Amino acid sequence: MKLWRWEQAKWSAEIPNDVWYYPMPYLRPGPALALDGKPKFDLTQFDPAYFARMRTRVIQAGQRGIYVSIMLFDGWSIEGKGLATGNPWPGHPFNRNNNINGIDGDPNNTGEGLATHTLAIPTVVALQEAYVRRVIDAVNDLDNVLYEISNESRAGGGAEEWEAHMIAVIKQYEATKPKQHPVGMTALWPGGTNATLFASSADWIAPNGSLDQPASDGSKVILLDTDHLCGICLDESWVWKSLTRGLNPMLMDPFDGAYAPTAGHYNLSDPLWELVRTNLGYARTFADRMNLIAMQPHDQLASTGYCLANVGVEYLVYLPAGGTVPVTVNLTGVTGTRTVEWFNPTTGTTTAGGTTTGGAAVPFTAPTSGDAVLYIH
Repeated sequence: MKLWRWEQAKWSAEIPNDVWYYPMPYLRPGPALALDGKPKFDLTQFDPAYFARMRTRVIQAGQRGIYVSIMLFDGWSIEGKGLATGNPWPGHPFNRNNNINGIDGDPNNTGEGLATHTLAIPTVVALQEAYVRRVIDAVNDLDNVLYEISNESRAGGGAEEWEAHMIAVIKQYEATKPKQHPVGMTALWPGGTNATLFASSADWIAPNGSLDQPASDGSKVILLDTDHLCGICLDESWVWKSLTRGLNPMLMDPFDGAYAPTAGHYNLSDPLWELVRTNLGYARTFADRMNLIAMQPHDQLASTGYCLANVGVEYLVYLPAGGTVPVTVNLTGVTGTRTVEWFNPTTGTTTAGGTTTGGAAVPFTAPTSGDAVLYIH
């Protein structure tokens, strides 16, 4: 799961009404008041409560078997994103009106803080580096940690170089610590390209584009986050396309319906949402059953183009059209007999499919309509 970061203390790009964020990483001793009416920040003093809560929540997640991606910065905290809805910058600690340290994250008076997600202001970068090191100090000893540099910073103005710098800061600092954790770079928006992510020094990436992504080539761990693909959306087939192509599905799920921009198109009672959630669980079950570390995407082995396989041993194949279109699986690498199972993603039921022998391309027809999953093992 993502541990979301909001850099601003008040306001949002996404909704016009007031919204508050507390605690913040910095103490607010004042005495003068910031634009939100509360005491100004002292950017040289961290608030221990912020990092204590972060640590507590990561520990609680770990106790439930959940890895946490700690988002360090957020592109939605420094600009309005052209939505004409709201502007978070007046609530940001790096706004010149909000701190006692003389830090100005908008030296060109643009009314937004885009410069803070670049290397243009050395004093800001130094403060960001100190904050990143403080986060690492808070959670380095925990195993269930990943880092994400920033959520959807704007591309093309220097954010790419800034994110690369922060990746290096994390890796260099964690090299002095007992544990080293994966560092991620996620889609920049607007204007970002996946080529930038693949060329980065990040350990994992979250690309943009369509729900149906190319198979992983192993150069990066890929977290396929619907936030960057289609926003608040749902498609149960995306779960299985992701798994069989060596990708890691992540669903942005406004499960309680409270997220204001979803009004009018997010239906709490829509059964498709629960279908996506349960299929994420089904996919996890298959991942646990398989020798996942040995499995690789092999699109060419299945006529549907969705196949995760340890060639010669086990195969997981997705059929988007289910029983209406048979699938041919290349089992030339198999010797002996293998068990065949069919799984129905809609009902969650498994049907025995008998056995099959290898040594050739073998056709299979799903026993039900709708999409299906074929497991040969």
